[in-house]
Amino acid sequence: QVQLRESGGGLVQAGGSLRLSCTASGSEKRRLAVTWFRQSPGQERESVAGISWSGRSTAYEDSVKGRFTISRDDAGTTVTLQMNGLKLEDTGVYYCAARFVDYATDYVDFIDEEYDFWGQGTQVTVSS
Repeated sequence: QVQLRESGGGLVQAGGSLRLSCTASGSEKRRLAVTWFRQSPGQERESVAGISWSGRSTAYEDSVKGRFTISRDDAGTTVTLQMNGLKLEDTGVYYCAARFVDYATDYVDFIDEEYDFWGQGTQVTVSS
């Protein structure tokens, strides 16, 4: 099992920046692919950015390209989402999700049903 803990959410003005972190813990030492999802009030959950188990592959939704950057530490246990140029529409609860993958699965998958482990979510609010 893997436990995921998000941190770094908060209130920021439009144009500002926030950094979200997702830290994985647990007894299993296996390859983890991680993706950030978000859900705004009245909206369906959507993917934001993902990173493969090795960190060599990343992917972003079109709405955040050029503004958000996803990365992971060398140990692979912490994934960071740097969010710059925040817009009102970035407001929502951000969830970190992870899944075990094998060595060959070194790519990003945005299908939320594929993810077995989810964090509790962290609120991001962008004000005008």
